[in-house]
Amino acid sequence: MTLVELSFAGFVLVGLLGIIGIVVIVTGRGPKNLNWKKNVEKKALKEDKSATNFLEPELPKGETETIIDEDEEQEVPSDGAVKLEEKVIYASSNKLQTTTLLDGIEEHKFDCAIGGARRDEEKARAKERFFSHRDDFGQWDPKNQRPELWNLFNGKKHFGEHFRVFPISNWTEMDIWQYILKENIKIPSLYFSHTRDCFVRDGVVMAKTDFVQTKPNEQIKPMQVRFRTIGDATCTGATISDADSLEKIIEEVAVSRITERGGRADDKRSEAAMEDRKKEGYF
Repeated sequence: MTLVELSFAGFVLVGLLGIIGIVVIVTGRGPKNLNWKKNVEKKALKEDKSATNFLEPELPKGETETIIDEDEEQEVPSDGAVKLEEKVIYASSNKLQTTTLLDGIEEHKFDCAIGGARRDEEKARAKERFFSHRDDFGQWDPKNQRPELWNLFNGKKHFGEHFRVFPISNWTEMDIWQYILKENIKIPSLYFSHTRDCFVRDGVVMAKTDFVQTKPNEQIKPMQVRFRTIGDATCTGATISDADSLEKIIEEVAVSRITERGGRADDKRSEAAMEDRKKEGYF
């Protein structure tokens, strides 16, 4: 093969690679999923739940079996579904929320679920797109996100897939409070300063409720607090504050150097706790 022929073959190869790159950018579809092995195993279980039924006798309809290990307690209903409810000191309902969300989306065949998450809340949400694609397992792949040039969004998807859409992703916490003040929107009293029984765990002020187990060395005492974010009582921390009006909250947010979710215990389980949950289907 001559030098000219080799050069021509090289130009053809580069051209083909360029075309493939354009198709990926336009369609937003690269590799199907980097976790292909995991997905194949999950799909096999999903399509054939009866494959493991021979291991245990079926329960009478409506009855549940309780499975207990050192980490968590799970209830297995007669339909075979598992309720991943944690019963330990550092319990969280995230697994319950994820399972319920994915079941609802699959049952009703929703194409899109709209959320109020914002990029300034947490680093995993900071890199998520406005139109966040989810595969047919409800998973998010942060390394395979679609480009969003200017205000152009790619809504193309395959059957079984869906989107999580975040319209106010670029809003800040300050934007939210100024909008609430301007429009005189009524909000729950938990956002304002109040006195309640609390304790400190790993630097996070936690409210004492019937849903939270305490350690013997954790001292419960009345504190003046408010909640910057409201979620599951088992993992949502409070903020020491005397801000009992919208104007005071705005002043407090303006000087704060801690993010809105800085008091969420579930985000402190690991360095990438939020990203790991979102990969599994969490909102």
